[in-house]
Amino acid sequence: MQLEVGMVLEGKVTGITKFGAFVELPGGKTGMVHISEVAPTFVKEIRDFVTENQMVKVKILGIGEDGKVSLSMKKAVEVVRTPNHTNNTRAPRPARPGNFEWQGRRNNSEPASFEDMMSRFKQTSDEKMSDLKRVTENKRGGFSRRGGGNQSK
Repeated sequence: MQLEVGMVLEGKVTGITKFGAFVELPGGKTGMVHISEVAPTFVKEIRDFVTENQMVKVKILGIGEDGKVSLSMKKAVEVVRTPNHTNNTRAPRPARPGNFEWQGRRNNSEPASFEDMMSRFKQTSDEKMSDLKRVTENKRGGFSRRGGGNQSK
């Protein structure tokens, strides 16, 4: 079988290292899935996602001049999940850092101008900065704990 970049194949995990997994492809060729290409999430321990002799779907990312085959499990899953027909249902967006979500305009009759949006942003930013300063000062206790000043022994 001739391997080509972009192909999605099924192979058997033949070895696992701390940096990736080796997968035997059809035709006897072996490729490697780097730990960053195992799953769409952060992978700290690869053995949490794959085991030896497990059959996995992989996508060929590249074939080096030296014959080394670079594979991705997460991109193979993305290819399989993509339907051929259009679907109007949207997947939920991941939460933003800090669980902040956009708040829609309260008055939908008029679009907000750039100046209005900037003014609201600056006001919110100033409020958050003053809250942060207040919390930081409370944690410090309002004085330096490292010494200096008049300390009696």
